[in-house]
Amino acid sequence: MTDLNQLPENSGILICGHGSRAKIAEEEFSLLAKGLRQRHPTLKVEYGFLEYSAPNIHMALNSLVQQGVKKIYAVPGMLFTATHAQNDIPSVLTTFQEKHPGLEIEYGNVLGLHDEMILAFQQRILDILGLKTIPQAGELYDTMLVVVGRGTSVTEANADAAKLTRIVCENVGFGWAETVYSGVTFPSVGRGLEMAIKLGFKKIVVAPYFLFGGKLIDRIYAYTDKVAAENPDVQFLKADYLRDQDHVINTFCSRIQETVAGQEAGTGLMADFKKRLANGDVDVHHHHAEYQPEKSHGHSHDHSHSHDHSHSHVHSHSHDHSHDGGHSHSHGHHHAPYKHIAHPHGPRTMINENVCCCFMGQFPQAVIDEDLIKKPILDGTPSCKQS
Repeated sequence: MTDLNQLPENSGILICGHGSRAKIAEEEFSLLAKGLRQRHPTLKVEYGFLEYSAPNIHMALNSLVQQGVKKIYAVPGMLFTATHAQNDIPSVLTTFQEKHPGLEIEYGNVLGLHDEMILAFQQRILDILGLKTIPQAGELYDTMLVVVGRGTSVTEANADAAKLTRIVCENVGFGWAETVYSGVTFPSVGRGLEMAIKLGFKKIVVAPYFLFGGKLIDRIYAYTDKVAAENPDVQFLKADYLRDQDHVINTFCSRIQETVAGQEAGTGLMADFKKRLANGDVDVHHHHAEYQPEKSHGHSHDHSHSHDHSHSHVHSHSHDHSHDGGHSHSHGHHHAPYKHIAHPHGPRTMINENVCCCFMGQFPQAVIDEDLIKKPILDGTPSCKQS
C-alpha cells in the first residue's frame, strides 16, 4: 500500500465535492480535508466544489499549482458513481490540465461500497439503536431499516444504494429493510415510509446515507416526523448521517492510495470520460467550478451564475408552470432526464412542496396539472429562490 507521507514534495491531493446552498454542508465537507491533513501532515491537501460553494474546484487547483504542485491526485467526494463523478468533475480537471502544460492530474474513484463506508454507515445505525456492537441474530427481527439514498437518474447509483441496504440489513440483522430516495427516483421518502408502515413493524430505523447535512437531510427528518406523528404506535429512530467519521476518512485515504498506485491503462473514471468525450457521448453541464470569480477572497461569492459557458447546451429549463408564482427558473445547470419522473410513488409526491424550480422543471405539465387537483400548493418560496 502506498505511503502517502512519502509522496514527492511536488504532489498534491484534491477532494472534489458537488457543493450546496446549505452552509453546514460546505463546512462539513471542509472537515474531510482537515481530517486528511491530520492523518498526513506532509500532504498538500485542498478541496473544491462544482457549484454553489467556495472554493470551487478551479480555485482549489490553482491553490495547489501556486504551492508548486506538478502532480495532482483528485478524488470525488461522492458516495456513488453518478453524473457529477462521471462527467462534470473530469471535465473540469481535463480543461484545467490542458491550460497548464507540465501539470499532471490523476482522477480516482468515488467512495462507493468500500468496506470502510459500510462500517461507517453501520456505526451510525448502531449508535441510534444504543448498541456498541452488532447484536445476536434475532434481536432486531422486530425492527425495520429504511435506508434513504440520494436518488439520481443513473440507475446503477440507485442500485448501489439498494445493495448497501441489503448488506447492512443482513450484517446487522434487521427483520426487514427497504430503500427510499430523496431525489429523482422512486420511492420517495414520504411515500416509502407510508408503505413501510403497512408492513406492521413497531420500530423503524430511518438512516440517511449522506455525507453532509443540509436541506435534504432536514427534509428527510421532517418526513419521518410527519409519518411518526400520524402513527404514534410506531417508534421511529432517526440515524445520523456520515460526516467526517473515521471510517469515512479511512476510505478517502484508501481511494487516494489507489489513485497514486495507478490504474490499468484505459480503466477508471477519467479514462471512461475521455472515451465517451471522444465519441461525442458526454453532455457536460456543471462548469461553475471553472469560473474564477474576481477577488473571491473571503468566499463572498454570489450564486447568480451569470457567467457564460463556452459550451452551448440548451438546458435553460425555461418552463413557465402555473404553480411557480411567476418566477422563471432559468438555471445554468441541467438535470439528466429520468424516464420514471412521473412514477406515482416517486418524486411527483413532492410536487407543490416548495422544492427547487429546476427539480419541478423536470415534470411534464400534464403531471403537474394532475397533482394540482389532488393537493394544494404549500405556502412559501422554493429554496432556489430564497436569498
